[in-house]
Amino acid sequence: MQTANHADGPLSPTLIFDMLQAHQRTAALKAAIDLDVFRAVGEGPGDVASIARHCAASERGIRILCDFLAIQGVLIKEDGRYRHSPSSAVFLDPRSPASLASIAQFLGNPANREPYDHLADIVRAGRTNLPGSGSVEPENPIWVQFAETMGPMMAPLAGPLGAVVLDGCTGPMRVLEIAAGHGLFGIEVAKQNVEARVTGLDWAPVLRVALNNAKKAGVDDRYDMLPGSAFDVEFDGPYDAVLLTNFLHHFDKPTCTSLLKKVRAALKPGGRAATLEFVPNEDRVSPPTPASFSLTMLTSTEAGDAYTQSELFAMYEDAGFGGVTAHPIPMSPHTVVMGIA
Repeated sequence: MQTANHADGPLSPTLIFDMLQAHQRTAALKAAIDLDVFRAVGEGPGDVASIARHCAASERGIRILCDFLAIQGVLIKEDGRYRHSPSSAVFLDPRSPASLASIAQFLGNPANREPYDHLADIVRAGRTNLPGSGSVEPENPIWVQFAETMGPMMAPLAGPLGAVVLDGCTGPMRVLEIAAGHGLFGIEVAKQNVEARVTGLDWAPVLRVALNNAKKAGVDDRYDMLPGSAFDVEFDGPYDAVLLTNFLHHFDKPTCTSLLKKVRAALKPGGRAATLEFVPNEDRVSPPTPASFSLTMLTSTEAGDAYTQSELFAMYEDAGFGGVTAHPIPMSPHTVVMGIA
C-alpha cells in the first residue's frame, strides 16, 4: 500500500485500522482472563501444550490467542514459550495481590458494551439508549457486579483519598459514603481513624457487598448501612465528612449542585465533602483517560459527563462550600475535589 508524505512524517492509515479493530484486543484480553491463561503462563513452563491443558482449550486456539497477546505486548514469547510481561505479571496473573483480572467481568458486561453498537444514534440523541435513566436506573443489578469485581481497581485510590479527607484528624467522627459500592473508601477512612464511624449509602444489595468488605477489614462494628437513593433518603447527619466517590459524573450540573447542597446541609460546620472523579483538563481532550471518560457517560447516562476542575469547583461553590481544593492522585487518572461546609 502506498502512503503519502506528511509534513510530520509519512501519512499512514494504521491509526484508522487500529481503531476499527480495537474490539479484537478487548475480546482477546477477556478471553484470556476467562480461560485462566495468565495463571497458566505464570505457573509455567509456558509451552502451548501445557497452557492448553490448563485452560481445557485447543492448542491451535491457545497458540493464536497467546501470539496475539504477545503482539500486543501483554505476554512475551521466546523460543516458542510464553512468559509474563511486567504488566501481566502484576495486573493479570490471579496469583498477584494487585491483579485486576476481576474487572473484566464488569467492564466486559454486555450491558456496558451494547450501547457502543448504536453510538451514532446515541450521539444524535445526546443521551444513552439504555432504558430509563441508564446505568443509574434504580436498583440496577449492574452495580452489584461493580461492587463485587471492581475493588482491585479502586483499592489503590482508597489510601490517598482517606489521607486527604482526614488530613491527620483523629478522634470520634461520623462519615457518610454516598454510592458506597464496594465500600473501600469509607472502610479506608475507618482503618486510618480507629474512632471513625462510617455509614454507607447505596442500594441494599450493593451494601451487602460493602458490609462483607468491612468484615474482611475488621471494621464492620463501625460500618452502618443506609439503603436507598442519595436523592431520596434522609442523610441523618450531622457528619464530619461526606464522600462522593465516582458519582457526580453520572448527572448534569444542576443535579450535582442540588445534591451537593443536600450534602452541605448534612455536614457539621467545617465538615468536608470529598468527591473522587475523572477530571480532564480544561481543553477536555487531555489527559487521555479522564478526558475519554465523557464517552462512557454519553453511552450510559442521560446527561452525565467528565467534569473539569473549574466545573467541579463551580458546583461546590454554588452549593455553598468554601475552601475548595483539588488533589490529583499520583499514578492515577483520578482527582479528589474537596470543599469545606
